[in-house]
Amino acid sequence: MNHHDLTIGMIGGGNMARALVRGLLRGGHPAQRISIAEPDAGQRELVAALDPGLIIDANNTPVAQSAAVLVLAVKPQILPEVALALASQRRPAAQLVMSVAAGVTLRSLAGWLGATTPLVRVMPNQPATIGAGVSALAASTSVDTNGRQLAGYVAGTTGRALWLPDESLMDAVTAVSGSGPAYFYLLMEHMERAATDLGLPPELAAALTRETALGAARVVIETKSEPGALRTAVTSPGGTTAAALRVFEQADLAGIVQQALTAARDRSAELGKQRS
Repeated sequence: MNHHDLTIGMIGGGNMARALVRGLLRGGHPAQRISIAEPDAGQRELVAALDPGLIIDANNTPVAQSAAVLVLAVKPQILPEVALALASQRRPAAQLVMSVAAGVTLRSLAGWLGATTPLVRVMPNQPATIGAGVSALAASTSVDTNGRQLAGYVAGTTGRALWLPDESLMDAVTAVSGSGPAYFYLLMEHMERAATDLGLPPELAAALTRETALGAARVVIETKSEPGALRTAVTSPGGTTAAALRVFEQADLAGIVQQALTAARDRSAELGKQRS
């Protein structure tokens, strides 16, 4: 199947919807095969600026009626109202529905849209806005092989798309990749501040920190090496790196990271119960 022949619809025109639109366009999906429903005029202008060929509407109904894949990209608190309204409308029988709403389970989506609706839950992350994201996907039992390929195609336009063996892992995914960018930003903030305290000009401290972060990530990904092995390769016995790592170890960085991710996982589960 040529996915470029299918109409991809978005309910909501916010940051994540625009990231998906940019990714689809970047991948060669025809603009006239992408439709977006967004009630806010200012948001519609931001979407329209991406490509003049996009189909943009203030109402959900026309978008939902024409889409082979319908992406629900609205805030979790208004998703029940939106989904129930969509359920009462005529839509393509085999329409695949994808949700990027944090904490909203497949069970809740099925309750609003119908038990036989093919549903895919997606957890993207902030780097998706520049096409460097990673998304975790979980599917309902109604999604067949073609549906999984189609969902992977849509989610993969913003970076990598990885399937979960079980939706119950989504809270852990949230803690790792959903919230994860903030952890790296925090470390970079602290490194830049410490670098200026060591006498480096702020601009130089920022450039050295940020390029080092980018370079380290690229080495791990492009060489397919384990981070631990790369760390060992950089760490000479009794050297400067060893001195710094010793401080991290004495502060129990490993324990801090474990506690932080567990707290994020638990909060994700708590919010999920509130939203579902």
